[in-house]
Amino acid sequence: MSYLLDKCKFVSFDKSLIEKSSFFDCGHDDLNEFFKNDAILYSNQLLGKSYAFVLEEDDSVVVCAFTVSNDSIKVDVIPNSRRKKVNGGIPHKKQMRRYPAVLIGRLGVHKNFRRCNIGAELMDFIKYWFVDPNNKTGCRFIVVDSYNENAPLSYYTRNEFEFLFSTESQESEHLGMSIDERLETRLMYFDLMKLDEIT
Repeated sequence: MSYLLDKCKFVSFDKSLIEKSSFFDCGHDDLNEFFKNDAILYSNQLLGKSYAFVLEEDDSVVVCAFTVSNDSIKVDVIPNSRRKKVNGGIPHKKQMRRYPAVLIGRLGVHKNFRRCNIGAELMDFIKYWFVDPNNKTGCRFIVVDSYNENAPLSYYTRNEFEFLFSTESQESEHLGMSIDERLETRLMYFDLMKLDEIT
């Protein structure tokens, strides 16, 4: 049984949803602030599109929400060992300097629904959404700038995301930062070709 597919409906995270919904609290101040105040601005400026699952029986309750936008993995600027890893599943003749990707800019599950396996269901939904035959664009990877905190890093790792840079100092160097400076986020990726249905 899937909680999201059986008990919820999928909607755009728009102004009307914000006006009728109760406060969406995923237990992280930065995410709460984004969905309350910035999601609509991002959408209006075509910088990101937000979506939500709301309860079927009460569509004022936002169970989870996420924001996506277009992105790419630029393999020509990452270390050779990681470049080989990203290129590994792509036939040599099709290898490029950058690959189309979708960025998960924000993702949160309401704290009242954390024990329902919603996070895993939501990630599965996003993955399969971008390989659906009706999708209008090609997308090989999903990327995320995960908060550099144990809970989100563990969440993405459990969902088979890998670090684009093998170490934090390597990523810091790529970003032009001091290698001693702790990063606020870590860049991670998932290869959609891992999904059984398309391989």
